[in-house]
Amino acid sequence: MNDSRPFGTFAPSGFTRWVVERTRSMPEGWATRRLALMLRRLLVQSLSGAPIDLETFGVKMRLHPYNNVCEKRILLTPQYFDPEELALLAGRIKDGFTFVDVGANVGWYALFAAAKAGPSSRILAVEPQPEIFDRLTFNIRQNPFGTVKAVACAVADKTGELTLFLDPNNRGESSVKIVSSSQTDAIRVPAVTLLDLFNQEGFSHVDAVKLDVEGAEDLILDPFFRDAPPSLYPSLFIIEDGRGSWQIDLPQLLESKGYRLILQTRMNLVFERG
Repeated sequence: MNDSRPFGTFAPSGFTRWVVERTRSMPEGWATRRLALMLRRLLVQSLSGAPIDLETFGVKMRLHPYNNVCEKRILLTPQYFDPEELALLAGRIKDGFTFVDVGANVGWYALFAAAKAGPSSRILAVEPQPEIFDRLTFNIRQNPFGTVKAVACAVADKTGELTLFLDPNNRGESSVKIVSSSQTDAIRVPAVTLLDLFNQEGFSHVDAVKLDVEGAEDLILDPFFRDAPPSLYPSLFIIEDGRGSWQIDLPQLLESKGYRLILQTRMNLVFERG
């Protein structure tokens, strides 16, 4: 169960603060990454299950670095967390910016965008897991942006209800496809198509979408491009690279709809239209 005591209750001190300050200041490089990983393991062992309250790049978050790889990365090495993707996203922000974060986890992408965008922006953070959704909404409440809306559902190929598979060792890894862990949990959650989500929110345009749904990105985008009007095609897609799991050639589908690949990193593919 997540702790709802006021932000700052779990501010880092002592050894925790020392480790966080050291790892967050480490430059890019193989040796520094290995050192950061070693320190991260030592820190997680020393915390005994307590969360940590921190501000990262202008965003306040309560982080639980135990059963969620995403939170471990934000806590200790945010400078290594999708730096090219986030820089590109920040460069596209403008007045009235609309961003949809599908598979929002604890809100890093959504809150990062909110910290950069103005009060006229609209940001959706979509997360189906109840435990992680609770962390997401807590983090949203700690920040003054007022532009982020959390939506508790999965995005899939049809609207209704579906089975979501969870990895208990990494709560950030959930999918409508069976995940890789040998210890898989399953829960039933509400689901909506991407087009229905846009229509329910009354969007007339969408500037950017991030899709991180553990290999099910094709299940979302295939029906979207079949049914959506071009006016609702997002200008930018940041998509977790699931080419080993996709049942269709998703890059080819995107290219056929006017997108071009502008960035490929170790984790993601970024496509832009126009």
